[in-house]
Order: sequence, then structure tokens, then C-alpha cells
Amino acid sequence: MTTPVLSGSVPTVPPYATMLGFTRYVARTGPAKATFVGGLRRQRERRTGFNPHGQLVKALKADIAFRTGGSYLTGVIDLVKPRWKPLYEAVSAGALTYLHSLGDPETVSLAQTREALASVGPLAVKINPHFGLRYADNRREAVRLHFDEEPPTPEALTATLHLMARHMDQILPHAEPTLVDLRRGTTHRLDPAAKTHDVERWLAGEAAAFTAMWTATAA
Repeated sequence: MTTPVLSGSVPTVPPYATMLGFTRYVARTGPAKATFVGGLRRQRERRTGFNPHGQLVKALKADIAFRTGGSYLTGVIDLVKPRWKPLYEAVSAGALTYLHSLGDPETVSLAQTREALASVGPLAVKINPHFGLRYADNRREAVRLHFDEEPPTPEALTATLHLMARHMDQILPHAEPTLVDLRRGTTHRLDPAAKTHDVERWLAGEAAAFTAMWTATAA
């Protein structure tokens, strides 16, 4: 009696996106969407990915926490590898503008945020703000940073702020979601005229299409 040998199967990688990946996806159109999703899937399979902005985020948070007026942001340019200096030079000026827009350093401090795993239609999306802020008047903000050369599209803004708002009880209770366009030092907030139900339907449709493209990439 012989035992049948089962052929090895390719492990299934379930559809998944970070908030950055999903919002970059919704900002694209046409075939570029499928190409982008295919790239995300390959990264997920290979567990690759690198965040070049990590030291800048740490510097910005340090300037807020220690009320140092931008000395960390100015100094971090000389600490990164030469290949990243142009990027840090391009972003740090806007980061300083944003830092100063927060007002009196004595009236603002960092607040602890948590990640949330959202279900957007059939898609799992990780909601991960960069940090939280607490003001002296008890206002709170959950802050997501935008580093790209181009300003965030209306679609990316809507998706980012809505997903953060939807899960704010987990991220930072009673906080307002904000997206900071760091190269220009501008802060974006939820459009009070936006209809939540319409946004939810739009996001569910985008997530369904993302999932279909993810599955098709594996075929």
C-alpha cells in the first residue's frame, strides 16, 4: 500500500493594505490601479518594504515633546545617509512650518495613539496615524503625515480622514483626524459637508475592486 504524495500548494496571501497603500490606490485611475495592487501584493508576499521617513518623524515628535522649536528637524538632515539628504531637505522646511503652526509649544504635547485594523468591505486595512497631539484646552488630534511631492488628492484626503474618524475610539478617543501635507506644511481636516454614508459606499466599492485585483494578481 502506498501513501499518495500531495503536491505543494502556494500559500494564500489574504488581501491587505496599510492606510497609506489603500489611499494611494484610490488616488489612481485605470490600469495604474491594477499595477499598484500587484506591487503591494508582491511586497506582502516577500515581506519587503522600507520607510525612508522614519528619522524625520522622530525628529518632529522630539521637537514637539521637548519644545525645542525645530532644532531636531534641522539637525536630522546631517544624520541621514547622503542618498536621503535631498528628501529630508525637501520635507524639513514644510515640517518646520507645520511645527510653528501648532502655536505656543507650551500649549501642545504628544498623545499616545494606537493602530486599528479596519474592515473596508472585504479588505483589511491597517489604520496607523503617525502621532497624536493634546492641547492645553483639552483638544486632541490624531495626525497622519503626507510626504509625497504632489499634494494629497481629494480622494486620498477623504479616505484617510474618514477611515481615521471611523476608528477614532481605538486610535485616540475624542480626537479629530488630521492629514498634514508635510512638504507644504498645511493641515487638512474632515469636510463637514461630506455625507458619511456616501463615503462608506465609495470606500466599500474601492475595497471590493482592490480585492478582486489582488486575487487576479495571484492567478
